[in-house]
Amino acid sequence: MRKILLLAVLLFSTLGFAQQQNGVFTVSPPTFEQDEEITITVSGITPDIWSTNDLYLWAWYTNSSGEEFNSPTNGEWTNSSESQKMTDNGDGTYSYTMTPTNFYNANDIASIGMLVKAKDGSGDKKTQDELFSVGSFQITLTSPSDDLSVINSGADFTVSATNTAGDANYTLSANGTMIDQQTTSTYSFTDTNITENKNYVLDVTQGTITFTREFSIITEPTVNSIAMPEDYEDGINYISDTEAVLVLNAPEKDFVYVAGSFNNWNPDENYAMNVDPTRANRFWISLDGLTPGQIETYQYWVVDQTPVNGSPEVVKTADPFSTLVLSPFDDPYIPSTTYPNLPAYPEGQEREVTVLQTAQQDYNWQVTNFQKPKIEDLIVYEVLVRDFDANRNYQDLIDKIDYFKNLNVNAIHLMPVMEFEGNESWGYNTSFHMALDKFYGTEDKLKEFIDVCHQNGIAVVLDLVLNHAFGRNPLVRMWMDDPDEDGWGGPTTENPYFNTTPRHSYNVGNDFNHQSALTQEYSKRVIKHWVEEFKIDGFRWDLTKGFTQNCTASDESCTNAYQQDRINVLKSYADYAWSLDDNHYVIFEHLGGSTEEQQWADYRLDEGKGIMLWGKMTSPYNQLTMGVNSGNDISGMGHKSKGFSAPRLLGYAESHDEERLMFKNLEYGNSSNPDHNVKELNTAISRMSALGAVTIPIPGPKMIWHFGDLGMENSIFTCSDGSVNLPGGNDGDCKLDTKPQPQWANNWLSDPVRSQVYEDWARLHQLKIEEDVFEGEYTINSGGTLTPRIHVYNNSLASNELKDVIVLANFDVVERTVNPNFPHTGTWYELMDESGSTSLNVTNTTADITIPAGEFRIYGNAMSTLSTNEVSMLNYSVYPNPANSFFSISNKVDTVQIYDMNGRLLKEYKGGFEAKHRFETNSLNTGLYFIRYTNEAQSQTQKLLIH
Repeated sequence: MRKILLLAVLLFSTLGFAQQQNGVFTVSPPTFEQDEEITITVSGITPDIWSTNDLYLWAWYTNSSGEEFNSPTNGEWTNSSESQKMTDNGDGTYSYTMTPTNFYNANDIASIGMLVKAKDGSGDKKTQDELFSVGSFQITLTSPSDDLSVINSGADFTVSATNTAGDANYTLSANGTMIDQQTTSTYSFTDTNITENKNYVLDVTQGTITFTREFSIITEPTVNSIAMPEDYEDGINYISDTEAVLVLNAPEKDFVYVAGSFNNWNPDENYAMNVDPTRANRFWISLDGLTPGQIETYQYWVVDQTPVNGSPEVVKTADPFSTLVLSPFDDPYIPSTTYPNLPAYPEGQEREVTVLQTAQQDYNWQVTNFQKPKIEDLIVYEVLVRDFDANRNYQDLIDKIDYFKNLNVNAIHLMPVMEFEGNESWGYNTSFHMALDKFYGTEDKLKEFIDVCHQNGIAVVLDLVLNHAFGRNPLVRMWMDDPDEDGWGGPTTENPYFNTTPRHSYNVGNDFNHQSALTQEYSKRVIKHWVEEFKIDGFRWDLTKGFTQNCTASDESCTNAYQQDRINVLKSYADYAWSLDDNHYVIFEHLGGSTEEQQWADYRLDEGKGIMLWGKMTSPYNQLTMGVNSGNDISGMGHKSKGFSAPRLLGYAESHDEERLMFKNLEYGNSSNPDHNVKELNTAISRMSALGAVTIPIPGPKMIWHFGDLGMENSIFTCSDGSVNLPGGNDGDCKLDTKPQPQWANNWLSDPVRSQVYEDWARLHQLKIEEDVFEGEYTINSGGTLTPRIHVYNNSLASNELKDVIVLANFDVVERTVNPNFPHTGTWYELMDESGSTSLNVTNTTADITIPAGEFRIYGNAMSTLSTNEVSMLNYSVYPNPANSFFSISNKVDTVQIYDMNGRLLKEYKGGFEAKHRFETNSLNTGLYFIRYTNEAQSQTQKLLIH
């Protein structure tokens, strides 16, 4: 596979890869110059595997120096440019006509490469790569066959090549010095008695055209057997401001060189790593004399002199334990505003390199003793950094901290932020598990975001992908099967970390073997890094079904069955995380059988722990929001449906991986009542408040997907340009595309319908977090009805406290009367009324209550402790609302107080103010606030939106 395009394809969290289509390419005319028009034709493919007849050319070229460049009009791998759509000839063939110099916008084209793919590259369904030489004068390097060769010290090395079109001038240099020159059409030269590593350059000239080929040899060094200190870990060990020790665990390998900026990427025997005789397979080297604070880069050149069939003798790879890597594939597209002063990728190298820097300044944490919210109180907000705001970085999240705070969420779950392949990704194609992906920002900026969250009582959870890895991962590369010698491949039978074939039925990429001691050791290092270095509060473990070794890719029943090896290893990872942080959140995306999940949910509960399990309830809740009275049993939102002993089910109606509820409301909602048509936007949005009411109060942690709280209606298949490509025969176009940002561009917080959902959910979150009743028991009556009833109760509370809550909702499209079945008579308070003044005198517990279509009621046996309990006779107004730089009050007031949504007093004005006095808001962030004002001992509280 071509290295430039390689891995924008690897974006998928749950998609499998289909077979590649071979195809037969022809070029007419078969021999052509770079400025001559040609027609490329491909036949022998089956476009039905892509579920479309629209096929696209993906192209690249190589110049005379052997450097490779993509076509400037390829587009993204997941969104090919329309300019490269091929012509369907109607006879099973597809063609494309172009002139190379114009097409590539280049004038030094030695060969062109191409493949054919679907527009979105879905499922890795593509033809194999094809190469064609350009021009009548061409050269072929017959020896060496590889860019990097290994020889014994003192051995000879032969260089041979041929060319077309007669004699040419051949000039061979080694380490910058010319060692041979010939004029011939068939070249051969032997460099004898080689005792040092050499970099060769062969220039072949005919007329005005020169081809350059570069290749290198490394000699087998003397490997010193020296024990290293026991506290050295794999990866970089910073010893002082001028010294670092590198450690690499490389079973089955013979020797390793370290090449880097500190030896001009030309290592000699001084940079051959030692081997530790007391710690099997550990290679190590001390780098001394480094300049404090200076950026250095390096790779390991890992050598196996007798590799298994199809595996390379030499692999160049970054450090598996890198905390910062530079990529020639991704870094050129990272904005400097997101990652200022990004170190330059070293010229002349290939693939990722590791960054090493001594004397780094530690981040100055403002919060060092963060107290995590209780598991039972968790409201988790799932965020894809790329799609949260237009800049796609951590600064966007920092700038919107009031958005999270005012919504009263107390945990933010970031989809994967570890170094992944490509930039436009969900992040589930992680390549370096201890390195931060630079596309979202710097390490310090992520730490600042975490710190700001902690300052505001919000925990941060990271998505951790240790089920699989793809071709860039060093632990794949060091033991890879590469029979086509393109520098990429899957694991060989010698790979100590990965299975050669998947051992479960949901695999993507290469399957980690979690019964391997090395894999377990690696996984724990990853856990330790993020907990200790970034103060992460927890992990959401992706695709935990894949942590078994007992199944095959074709046996889904085995994958979904109870697997003891999976239970044991996942418990061991949880134990390790808790050993580092006693209150660490452990969350598994298992979505499996209750029997196995119970093992985790109940694990170490007597210590206040237990593992949270993702609880997907998208379909039944969407049936309710659409107004469809079938398949709408929501009892699975509660942990008792799984048989858990405690509320360890992280229930959700929406996550990153499902079609959006609002989109389906608008497409498939109940439209039988024109006065309450679910397919009408504002009607559909308004019903999302009721969704929150029958979700959030159920005891146990809950999760929401970003902007569900504002009624986000864009389909998961929305393209970056705002169009929608729904799935056909496979997963559909644009699922993984970067999404538009209407929530900020259109100021949704100022939209009264959308902001009402936001405010209602904020109130529900606050009630859940602050009121002890929601840590009690519950019953859920639903299924076969559009008027579900939920009773939440906590009998450990006193009778005069809020100990009983009744939730009623009407998801029908017409008004309904419902039986509240109150537990007892007396005064019941409407908990959504923040003043606490709305109540219901219940004399008959089963007397029907009328609820309009799409609305809900939440009653408590006592007022919420959050209620203001104010009754005001004032009839004043606050304007403008939303406000920008100031607000005014319509009448004279004595005092004015401004509170945030958590009830914290932010500003106070005293002394008496005339009507329409301007109160400045420039010092306040955007968001919702309470404005409380008094006049002659009477008071009133109103909400004010500042934007």
